[in-house]
Amino acid sequence: MRSPLLDTPGAVAAETPDADVAGHYGDPFAEQRALIAGEAMVDRSNREVVRISGPDRLSWLNNLSSQKLDILKPGEATQTLLLDAQGRVEHHLTLVDDGEAVWAHVEPGTAAGLTAFLDRMRFMLRVEVAEVTDDYAVVSVVEAGRLALPEGAVLVGDDVLLPRDLLAGRLGLKLAGLWAYEALRIEDHRPRLGFETDHKTIPHEVGWIGSALHLNKGCYKGQETVARVHNLGHPPRRLVFLHLDGSVDTLPKHGTPVVLDEGEVGFVGSAARHHELGPIALAVVKRTVPVDATLTAGEVAATQEVIVPPDAGRNVQIDPALRRRIR
Repeated sequence: MRSPLLDTPGAVAAETPDADVAGHYGDPFAEQRALIAGEAMVDRSNREVVRISGPDRLSWLNNLSSQKLDILKPGEATQTLLLDAQGRVEHHLTLVDDGEAVWAHVEPGTAAGLTAFLDRMRFMLRVEVAEVTDDYAVVSVVEAGRLALPEGAVLVGDDVLLPRDLLAGRLGLKLAGLWAYEALRIEDHRPRLGFETDHKTIPHEVGWIGSALHLNKGCYKGQETVARVHNLGHPPRRLVFLHLDGSVDTLPKHGTPVVLDEGEVGFVGSAARHHELGPIALAVVKRTVPVDATLTAGEVAATQEVIVPPDAGRNVQIDPALRRRIR
């Protein structure tokens, strides 16, 4: 669904899968600064929205997914994952319960598969699943909780599920494009499904233990792999933050090989230009890559910052100090 904000003067569309929203509105660095200051909102209305109602919704989702949701308080935003039987990530949901329903937003193009799976798993439980993307648009604002939201809007952490007919009103804020949002997401070390993940990704590799996966809850599909890696082993890959050589005028695209000593050791997930840090990226590399090694992302030299340490697993947790502003 193409966003009406793409008709704003100066708007330039982002790349697939985000081509239905603006990458920027003419000044990406100014947009980053306005976003950080809480003066701007980001149109992420290409994301899809699912509503799950019914009295059994939280206990049901708790049994299906990786997060402990049966005690989730109204208004408390969180994340959860749906895994396959081998513990590989299939869906990532950002959600909130408003006391009557769970509202979740997901990556573009994934809601149909998610709702089909959830419908198959309802059995005789009192739950109803509906995709409501046509009615609600996702926008993001730093510290969105301080805003006076219009009637019908749903607050999900720093995201707002806004009735689509109110999107053009911009919540009375300036506009920042997706380039600005992505630069801050990368700085914050936050992985994105389909960018820092592939068909083999397990939660440990990208740092979703804790933020999207609760280690001390009941069984769910894929839990055996999660427990085995946590208690006995190490994930084969790890998420890293890259400082890219600023003398190169191009950014590595998603999927660009990461190379060490002429051997491919991983791939670039996302890259952006940050208003202070310069060109930066998130990448997934083999666990055995030395943390102090200088890497090459395409034609660009890159130095690492550790996000997921090589000894992750075996009850080693990610140091919270390594996360910047995970929301």
